[in-house]
Amino acid sequence: RLQCLSYFLLSLQVSTTKPEINNDALHCPLCAAGWTCRDDCKYQCMWTTVGLYQAEGYRVPQFHGKWPFVRILCFEEPASALASLLNGLACLLMMLRYRSTVPRQSPMYHTINAFSLVSLNAWFWSTVFHTRDTFLTEKMDYFCATAVILYSIYLCCVRTLGLRRPGVSSMVGALLILVFTSHVSYLTFIRFDYGYNMAANVSIGMVNMLWWFCWCWQNRRTLPYWWKCGLVVLLLHGLALLELLDFPPLLWILDAHAVWHLSTIPVHFLFYSFLIDDSLYLLNTEKLGVKVE
Repeated sequence: RLQCLSYFLLSLQVSTTKPEINNDALHCPLCAAGWTCRDDCKYQCMWTTVGLYQAEGYRVPQFHGKWPFVRILCFEEPASALASLLNGLACLLMMLRYRSTVPRQSPMYHTINAFSLVSLNAWFWSTVFHTRDTFLTEKMDYFCATAVILYSIYLCCVRTLGLRRPGVSSMVGALLILVFTSHVSYLTFIRFDYGYNMAANVSIGMVNMLWWFCWCWQNRRTLPYWWKCGLVVLLLHGLALLELLDFPPLLWILDAHAVWHLSTIPVHFLFYSFLIDDSLYLLNTEKLGVKVE
C-alpha cells in the first residue's frame, strides 16, 4: 500500500505542477508523438513505483489496467505497436495482391476491397494507440476493431445470402450500421465501460464465427478451398485466448497482447488466399450461369 501510495503522491505532484514546464527538454520523437514534460514525469513515476514494489518483493503492479512497458523512442508499447504495423502491412500487401489477381467483375470484388480498407484503418489506429495511449487513440482503436468484426459479418452475409438476395444483405448491413452506431454512442456519450465493450465484441465475434463455420460446413464437399476459411476463423478466435495469459512484459516489452497481435500476422495471407480462390470461383460460375452456393 505504501508503494502504491508513493505512485499516487508522485503523480499528484506532477499533475499539480505549474504549466511553466519546459517541454523543449523532451526529445524530438517524444514531442512529435504528443508527449509533454508532465507525461514524461508520470512515466518516470511509474518506474519508481515498479522499483519500490520489486525491492519489497511484491508482484509487478498494473497502472490503469496496463502493465508497465519500457518506452522506446516515442513508442509506449513497442512490441504491440510493431505487431500492429506488421499486421497492417500484411493486410495492405494481400489487398494489393487481391486487386492484381481478381478482376473487378467478380461479384465480391468491391465488398472485399471495402473490408480491406476497414481492416487497414483498424490496424492503423491500433498502431497509433500502442504508440501513444490517449483518450482519442484508445477510443479509435476499440471502435475500429468493432467495425472490422461487424464488417466481417456483413462480408459473410453478402457471400452466403446477398449474391442471390441483395435485399437481405442490404437490410443486414443497415442493422449492423445501427448496432455500430448504438455501440459507439453508448461508449462515447453515456459510459465507457470496458466490460461491456469486451462482452459486445465477444458476442458479435461469436455470430461471425458461427456464420462462417456454417458456410464452410455447407460447402465442404463442393469447394476444395473451404478449409482455408474454416482454419482462419478457428485461428482468429483461438489465438484471441492468448489475451487470457496476461503476464508481466518480458524484458518490459513483450506481453500477451503483443504475442496475440504477432500471431495473427500469418492469418492475413491464408484469409486472402481464400478470398482470391472464392472470388475467382464466383467469377467463373457467373460466366457459366451456374447457381452460386
